[in-house]
Amino acid sequence: MNKEFWFIVGSVDFYGKETLAEVHKHAEKMVKYWNENSDFKYPIVLKELGLNSETIENLIGEMNYRKNVLGCIVWMHTFSPAKAWIHGLKKLQKPMLHLATQFNEEIPWETIDMDFMNLNQSAHGDREFGYICKRLQLNNKTVVGFWQDPRVLAQIDEWMNLAKTYEISQKVRVARFGDNMRNVADTEGDKVAAEIQFGWVVDYYGIGDLVHVMEQVSASEVDRVYEKYQTLYSFDQQSHSLEYFEKQVKEQVKMEIALKKFLTDHNYQAFTTNFEDLHGMKQLPGLAVQRLMAEGYGFAGEGDWKTAALDYIFKVLAENEKTGFMEDYTYNLKSGHEYIMGAHMLEVDPCLAEARPKIVVAPLGIGNKEDPARLVF
Repeated sequence: MNKEFWFIVGSVDFYGKETLAEVHKHAEKMVKYWNENSDFKYPIVLKELGLNSETIENLIGEMNYRKNVLGCIVWMHTFSPAKAWIHGLKKLQKPMLHLATQFNEEIPWETIDMDFMNLNQSAHGDREFGYICKRLQLNNKTVVGFWQDPRVLAQIDEWMNLAKTYEISQKVRVARFGDNMRNVADTEGDKVAAEIQFGWVVDYYGIGDLVHVMEQVSASEVDRVYEKYQTLYSFDQQSHSLEYFEKQVKEQVKMEIALKKFLTDHNYQAFTTNFEDLHGMKQLPGLAVQRLMAEGYGFAGEGDWKTAALDYIFKVLAENEKTGFMEDYTYNLKSGHEYIMGAHMLEVDPCLAEARPKIVVAPLGIGNKEDPARLVF
């Protein structure tokens, strides 16, 4: 389904048909310019003028209903009485950007007359619209400036990306393999409230559900992925025998294949694991998790479903570049050089890697399982 944004221009019908025709003509030129000359990832579609309460309410109601519409850009070309927008804006369920602009970049001092003044009242209309947005306590974005200014276009493009991410956030589904880490507070939360507020669906599965899928992974599937690893990463065998190294790495391959199949089959975009829930597992998922994060899945350890959902959303927002799950670990408190070192015990996102990662097999002091394979960079 092709996504789009709507452009709704506010005016009022007491200006007469000739003026309103000019308003519509200006709006058409603006949309044509944006769609042909900007770097917007999504097209903008001009809708009928918002002239009265009924029309505005119908436009916003239709936008709410249409799944392909990500949000709307609203502009007051002339004066538009803000009370006419109340019923529509109270029903608004999608992102809205208020563009406070003007069709003409400059005031035509040599030719200005009352006809021009009546037609070009954005300075009046946009303030009226801003007032009602504030009274309704809307969380809309406001951008001010000439509609062809590169700085204005950059702000609109950024908002479009956020609006798309908002749509994705409403559909996030998180699979929890095991429960939250025992006795930890910040990984807990109200999953019902999360679905009401953000649209996130958070489901629990026993680790045995994943083990069952792992048992169905064939040796040939494992070998194919292992061969792919050899083209992507360096192998650091260290003091391990080749037989032991391959066995440990292939166990993670099996986890990766099973995890991806489970998440795909059940339509999950994020997941959690917990080193206290590993019954039936030989290793804590490490390399397997890193591989899925590199593909764009959200993840967090110790059953932290909130961070897993946020990780996925940020990955979408940043197009999966230089972003990933991390924990604050330790401080540097030297005056003038304060910072927090981020780290994690195993599942560090390879999207953060500056150089070619290598695969190592090394002990892990938690979980009481075999030494897991992981990517180091």
